[in-house]
Amino acid sequence: MTGFFDALEQRSMDEREAAYASALPRLIALAKEKTEHYQHSLADIDPAAITSRAALANLPVLRKSTLIQEDGQPLAVKTVIPHPFGDTHQIFQSPGPIFEIGMRKGDWWRFGRALAPIGIGKGDIVQNCFSYHFTPAGMMFESAAAAVGAVTVPAGTGQTELQAKSIAALKVTAYAGTPDYLKAILEKGEELGLDVSSVTKACVSGGPLFPALREEYDRRGIICRQCYGTADVGHVAYESVDMDGLILDEGVVVEIVRPGTGVPVPDGEIGEVVVTTLNPDFPMIRFATGDLSAILPGVSNCGRTNRRVVGWRGRADQAAKVKGMFVRPEQVALLAARHPEISRIRLTITHDGAQDQMEVQIEGAAEAENRYAESVRDILKLRGQIEVVAKDSLPNDGLVIDDQRSPG
Repeated sequence: MTGFFDALEQRSMDEREAAYASALPRLIALAKEKTEHYQHSLADIDPAAITSRAALANLPVLRKSTLIQEDGQPLAVKTVIPHPFGDTHQIFQSPGPIFEIGMRKGDWWRFGRALAPIGIGKGDIVQNCFSYHFTPAGMMFESAAAAVGAVTVPAGTGQTELQAKSIAALKVTAYAGTPDYLKAILEKGEELGLDVSSVTKACVSGGPLFPALREEYDRRGIICRQCYGTADVGHVAYESVDMDGLILDEGVVVEIVRPGTGVPVPDGEIGEVVVTTLNPDFPMIRFATGDLSAILPGVSNCGRTNRRVVGWRGRADQAAKVKGMFVRPEQVALLAARHPEISRIRLTITHDGAQDQMEVQIEGAAEAENRYAESVRDILKLRGQIEVVAKDSLPNDGLVIDDQRSPG
């Protein structure tokens, strides 16, 4: 049940870093030469100098807002594709609207690596309950099943009774879909008097896998593990049977940065997940996912040697409107950059029944409180109560703006 997808998963860190050193300059040179966006954003970058994660951190972050289309047309996404738009195989749409491409090239999104650790492979029938409607999720897991030799039932979402009947009739052995939908299908099958016990494996994504739900699947004899990815960058990380964090995919370089910046945080600190895909068809370089996570120390007990992240820890887009003015993580980052001794800042927004209140807690120098207050007024265009606190006393939760006001 712990089979490896390929030999890349057991590389030494030195071998993996050497592979990055070879792949990154080629990827950046291609993007800089062939794409409209990177021709501009990387104009002053020498691709040959980008040979590591540390060097990668010098490049600008690509944010989702950059890919938003004009008048619903897929113009912006064309600017990051290094070949004619008509040479792509599939076009998907995600909220925005943002149009993304797909290619019929083996396991193009790399999700096969998430199926192998839980034993999904030849002889399995996978009921794929991810959507095939506009979003790439359905195709992501269909190509993943093909990569490990499994048969796919392209079920998509909805029609729960039909889903249960399919499992019973075909003796489906594996499920791919959101974490809670499998429970709904199994309960519907039992309500109909069907035998749905053939399902013994599940790979889930697109929502939280809560401990109680995982325990229920365990009681049913189903090994359920989660993986993480996005429509923009494909597969990012996955669980093995050991459940000791999410192991990073071999086709990406992942950084954890301080929200609102492109600056990496120390391992263990929660920050925004930034992904570079080593994919010449769609070179997303330092793409900011908007998700929060953190690097775990060491490697998994399953024998895979890549770095690991904790699960999803929230969203990085923490903008709040205070007294009619927007306050954004990028502004908090500018505030910290103005004073090098600051290690962390947290804005807490409340309402006293009459007006908004903003408290600014700063891990810095007590004697600099007045200077901090001036910088807050200058950068945030607001006044706030300043509190200088001890280093490492603020929570390590990735929040830089904590909006505690109740909606309505």
